[in-house]
Amino acid sequence: MTDSCLNTFDDSYKPEVKKEIEKPRRTVGNRNPRLVIEARQQRLYRRQLEGLPARQLVLDHASKEGIAPSTAWEDWKKVNSWNDEDWQKDREHMLARLQAARLRLYEKAIRKGQLQTAAQVLDSIGKVIGESVEHVSIQAPELSIKVEPKKPS
Repeated sequence: MTDSCLNTFDDSYKPEVKKEIEKPRRTVGNRNPRLVIEARQQRLYRRQLEGLPARQLVLDHASKEGIAPSTAWEDWKKVNSWNDEDWQKDREHMLARLQAARLRLYEKAIRKGQLQTAAQVLDSIGKVIGESVEHVSIQAPELSIKVEPKKPS
């Protein structure tokens, strides 16, 4: 066999290679910006229990997180919406918890002989069930003023 017989393949053939589209690399890394923002807002949510005024919290948040004050105020708006949402969720169960606390307080006051405290707690329980509202309106005096025309003398 000759070299020409062995060389039946075309050396010029090159298979097509699909080039992958290069994604622009971020210098910060592959982080989800929404998760970063939410984590930052959650840190502000936790800090609100420190008892600082809102302006101080927001300005400290801006300096600690390295963001603009306007962005920190946007985070504060989100935290306030979370607070409102929390209150709406807890509101349904709040009355039952308050009543249970009042009943425990009443029982302890009676055991310790604190009758004035027990009376105030009973009054508070009565207001919740609507008993005292009618009682208060019955006891309130009515005042009416009539202006009579001047009589000629």
